[in-house]
Amino acid sequence: MRSIELFSGCGGLAMGLSIAGFQSAYMAEWDHHSVTNVLHNRDRGIKYVRDWPIHLQDVRLVNWSSYQDIDLLAGGPPCQPFSIGGLHKGHEDYRDMWPEAVRAVREIMPAAFIFENVRGLTRGAFANYLEWIILSLSRPHVERFDGECREDHLNRLRKEQSDVEYRVQVFKVNAADYGAAQKRHRVIFVGIRKDISIAFPSLEQSHSRERLLWDQWITEEYWDRHSIRAPKSGPAKADAGVVRRLKKLEKCPNDSLPWRTVRDVMVGLGEPGDNACPNHILQPGARSYPGHTGSPLDQPSKALKAGVHGVPGGENTMAFSDGSVRYFTVREAARLQGMPDDFKFIGSWTENMRQLGNAVPTQLAEAVAKEVFSVLSAWKQAGRRTAA
Repeated sequence: MRSIELFSGCGGLAMGLSIAGFQSAYMAEWDHHSVTNVLHNRDRGIKYVRDWPIHLQDVRLVNWSSYQDIDLLAGGPPCQPFSIGGLHKGHEDYRDMWPEAVRAVREIMPAAFIFENVRGLTRGAFANYLEWIILSLSRPHVERFDGECREDHLNRLRKEQSDVEYRVQVFKVNAADYGAAQKRHRVIFVGIRKDISIAFPSLEQSHSRERLLWDQWITEEYWDRHSIRAPKSGPAKADAGVVRRLKKLEKCPNDSLPWRTVRDVMVGLGEPGDNACPNHILQPGARSYPGHTGSPLDQPSKALKAGVHGVPGGENTMAFSDGSVRYFTVREAARLQGMPDDFKFIGSWTENMRQLGNAVPTQLAEAVAKEVFSVLSAWKQAGRRTAA
């Protein structure tokens, strides 16, 4: 299965695609710090990364029509135009790259595509633009005319309901529900070409909050696993009602795995300064302030922030029971994003945290990619049976 990836960043999405079985034919990223990190690890022969054909490239300058027979197109168009922490300019923001994502679909016509973005894109303020994205991805050859405003193009897309080229579905997801130790709410756009008549991917959740709370406060298996005692304070206020309900059920809530916590993913890492693992160095100056508090150890972390408006505060810190906080090290943040320990980051803490804050959690990428891989595999198997 061959894939092409736009807006590759430091490789979170690419890692998930590779683990799921896709082999990249081209990766485009215009941030030289991100490309430098990927190339550094490619040169070191890191698994999966050693095969990544990444290019320091502005996607607006790529002629995608030269790439044919591609199974999957994937990418995370820059999210700042739609982020709650951004300027909220949407399609008026010069960083909006959704038109380029649509152009790539039109020129490549892959069997399927996966695009990831922030939950803010689904806010009411961007309703028309979200509709424009979905309809444009469904019928990428209904191009916007020169001089045509986006509203007129949207109206034309609404009228031209025939000749749908892709079935498109939008999934609202939390990365913690798919194995990432991070409460990261995102939207995933999945498109399957119209000639592929296989059932659409379901994206069933593999992990749950309820199962974590069951393991923590009903059976206490979580604390036993970490060889510590359950806090005498009991569950957090936000979790207390769910815990009471679980106690009444007297039955494990479902077959899912428990959410992974900060403590879970830090096992074996040791304290910052341990040179056994790269990028595990203490960054001083952490503080917590109203609205920006740290991540408790026994919950998935808050969503890592890229810090586009300066160094992020509480979101990129670890909160301890004594009220103190410290910044996540680059290695800790990489673990929260699912990047392997042998992937070494070079450059400053601020720059590397920016890249990690922009990355797609590897576990989420893998979960979505496996679903799409399964659909495409079934389609190809059916084609081979028909040919035979």
